[in-house]
Amino acid sequence: MNDLRQLLDKYLNEQLNRIIISNPRHREEAAKIIIHPVLVKNILSFQASEYYEKKVFHKNYASKEAAAEIERRMAEYRQLELSSGLGQATVLISKKGRLTIKEKPCAACVKEVDLSHNRKKQYILDPSRKTDFLIDLGVQTEDGKIINKRYDKFRQINRFLEFIEDILPRLPKDREVTILDFGCGKSYLTFAMYHYLKELKGYQVHIIGLDLKEDVIAECSRLAEKYGYDKLEFHVGDIAGYEGAEQVDMVVTLHACDTATDYALDKAIRWGAKVILSVPCCQHELNRQIENELLAPILGYGLIKERMAALVTDALRARILESKGYQVQILEFIDMEHTPKNILIRAVKTGKAKEDGNLRELMEFLHLTPTLAALQEKS
Repeated sequence: MNDLRQLLDKYLNEQLNRIIISNPRHREEAAKIIIHPVLVKNILSFQASEYYEKKVFHKNYASKEAAAEIERRMAEYRQLELSSGLGQATVLISKKGRLTIKEKPCAACVKEVDLSHNRKKQYILDPSRKTDFLIDLGVQTEDGKIINKRYDKFRQINRFLEFIEDILPRLPKDREVTILDFGCGKSYLTFAMYHYLKELKGYQVHIIGLDLKEDVIAECSRLAEKYGYDKLEFHVGDIAGYEGAEQVDMVVTLHACDTATDYALDKAIRWGAKVILSVPCCQHELNRQIENELLAPILGYGLIKERMAALVTDALRARILESKGYQVQILEFIDMEHTPKNILIRAVKTGKAKEDGNLRELMEFLHLTPTLAALQEKS
């Protein structure tokens, strides 16, 4: 780890913007750790924020302690990304412990770093930078300011991009990456994804948005042409019947209603997609099915039954994905105050299938026949 220590010795100073440690080797670890410099009683320190499913923990380290702590934590993680006024760097660690460091000096990114303890949140998309698609979608004004009433949408877009940022090492950079967005709707996140991957990160991407609403798809197509997004296309179509691609690297399905999510997940599994990002919506199927004599006293309350069925639906989807060779995380997409439909299923293809254990017995216990399980049995 001498190379890593030399890198940290170079960048752990007041010019650091932030360090992101991600891709944990074990589920019990934080999903990511973000480190940035702060002044504590006028002394330079580094604050580490550990992001778990529903909680964030903060801890400050003195300059001399920070490098040792980062080295220690990297034994449990696969990726580190660093941005600074001095440049940028990416650290990747293979399963066998092989260290790869890519460093990019960046004179253009030198800027005054805010060291205040309670500094403003750093967004992936700069809220002060004029961005065409944000203006046309009503999130930003013509002069490049985020509209106050649309800050929730702006935060949601950035939160989604953070999830993508974590899985970037899973996407190939030596060829075009094909991404399918099922149920894209007005495509706030589709445009953001294209802008982030193509323009900010330099990936070769081909993104296809699919939705049933003809007027919405027509407008999205018009905007994509307006921005010159030649590798972003939109089509009217049904998830279950879509046959327009043979190889897909990432499948996105956001708020696809009820079993439409299952059809999208089934397609993703059959394609062998490297990454799946899914935010389910309107889960009625298991609410109609769930039944158990032992649980009858609590299933008698409609709201409790609805929420329980929704949670069981997503848990079963996650377990089925794991049985098909995916590493799965259930993450909070946005705060509960904004919407109760805030669960995101993030699945990354590893090829290592996990035994489904007593999954079938559980479904029989609750009298459930989920669509995804039925679709996969046909394969």
